[in-house]
Amino acid sequence: MRKDADKLKKACAALGLDDVESAELAAIGSYERFRTGDTIMREGESSDTMYLFLEGTVDVTKELTLKIAGRGFGHAEKSMTRLSAGIVPVFGEMSLFGDEPRSATVNAVNDCVLFALTRHAYEGLCESNSRLALSLTKKIAAMLSARVRKGNEDVLKLTTALSIALSR
Repeated sequence: MRKDADKLKKACAALGLDDVESAELAAIGSYERFRTGDTIMREGESSDTMYLFLEGTVDVTKELTLKIAGRGFGHAEKSMTRLSAGIVPVFGEMSLFGDEPRSATVNAVNDCVLFALTRHAYEGLCESNSRLALSLTKKIAAMLSARVRKGNEDVLKLTTALSIALSR
């Protein structure tokens, strides 16, 4: 358990939180372990839990509907990205702020250690230590903003490529 607490401190440091704040988070969340191949979250399911990423690697996938020649429409999983602890401090953070279903599926590539923080625990933190909650929220907002910017750039590249392809 001490080892997990040290990993949580590292993840919290990546979020700009100190050891005291890390200990406060440790008191309101829980450590979860996933084995290679386990599904951590599934696209479309409801959830209210964000994960601080302490150890391991995960694949993020999204289901796509594709037109298959001669067979109509079919479904396929498309790998969106691979995330690793130490590089990405959190995932599932959108579930803290809304009731929408999970937007992607996350599977463990290898054994993972995560720290789960529920919306209920987060809301309690907002009441008990608003400074810590604000620091955490600002870091999450910055990460979400960066993801939106990257998504916008990707859409622009794809629409430009499609426009070029269609003009030939």
